[in-house]
Amino acid sequence: MTALIEAASPHVMNTYGRVPIALQRGQGCRVWDVNGKEYLDALGGIAVNTLGHNHARLVPALQHQLTQLIHTSNYYHVPLQEQLAAKLVALSGMQNVFFCNSGLEANEAALKIARKFGHDQGIEKPEVVVYEKAFHGRSIATLSATGNPKVQAGFGPLVEGFIRVPQNDIEALRRATEGNPNVVAVFFETIQGEGGVNPMRIEYLQQLRQLCDERGWLMMIDEVQCGMGRTGKWFAHQWAGIVPDVMPLAKGLGSGVPVGAVVAGPKAANVLQPGNHGTTFGGNPLAMRAGVETIRIMEEDGLLQNAAHVGAHLQAALRSALGSLSGVKEVRGQGLMIGVELDKPCGALVGRAADAGLLISVTAESVIRIVPPLILTTAEADEIVARLTPLVQALLAE
Repeated sequence: MTALIEAASPHVMNTYGRVPIALQRGQGCRVWDVNGKEYLDALGGIAVNTLGHNHARLVPALQHQLTQLIHTSNYYHVPLQEQLAAKLVALSGMQNVFFCNSGLEANEAALKIARKFGHDQGIEKPEVVVYEKAFHGRSIATLSATGNPKVQAGFGPLVEGFIRVPQNDIEALRRATEGNPNVVAVFFETIQGEGGVNPMRIEYLQQLRQLCDERGWLMMIDEVQCGMGRTGKWFAHQWAGIVPDVMPLAKGLGSGVPVGAVVAGPKAANVLQPGNHGTTFGGNPLAMRAGVETIRIMEEDGLLQNAAHVGAHLQAALRSALGSLSGVKEVRGQGLMIGVELDKPCGALVGRAADAGLLISVTAESVIRIVPPLILTTAEADEIVARLTPLVQALLAE
């Protein structure tokens, strides 16, 4: 089988720089490729596989749903949508939910809410504050909101209406928006994922909430990667004790089944009305069942507490093993969303780690990203450190 995966397929569009392995099956936090080689999964499908692989309670629930309904249409009521929406509202302290298929779609819907929120107030050209190093998706609007020139290159003209500011600098935000009556929202990730696992400081989040209230702006928090229990809270902004007005979700919500959501608070809950937005596949019964069961299992198994406990253990172990190395700038993150920043590009580690039986990613060129399933044990965390440490040492010695 190896020959089949050494080169890109001529029939699949060449949009990914793939590692030359093909995964065939998984169990818990481990996966096996078509040649039978085992890997410890510290990537979790990029923060998607909340419950790991082949979960003993999720899989039968999805099999049962397949025998009932996979898809109907949003022409009709979908009871599982009501069930999942009620749960997300209860966990977030917000009001209602729109379901879609992905984080990009959730972020696109959030931007539409912001624009209509402005238009409803008579603002002809609404503007949204976004951040340096942010990543919100690859559609034309979301890549315009994204703070990465490499993602944007070749796709101009970008969508107008965005004001970009640095992270964690409230005075810079005030200066950038001073006297501008067109600003309607601030849009950001609590912890930037693709940008390099960069957290917003708690005091900054609190200042931002106050500023949005003072100026009548929507606070829109992209929790696509850092939400759904990954940091040890249901949503990462909850560490700051705040509640947003709009919150896009996706990734971990369905444990691998594609599902996205936009949760809205009172200021944004009624902005979209029939005909303003929609989706064919979003909110279908299979995706909704995946979301309902994911949350149920997370609660039953205490996975928020596990993410906090094992994440703290893993961060401490990484700091102990790597923190004193010349060339390691910082180990940072929260819960099981961890970045290890080096002082040089380290993309080569993705393939080298796979050779060593470890799945990771590198983001922002020099940050090792670790976002494993939330079922990770402390023993598996120690195994991640044991496999990663010699690879980092070797790279830094080059």
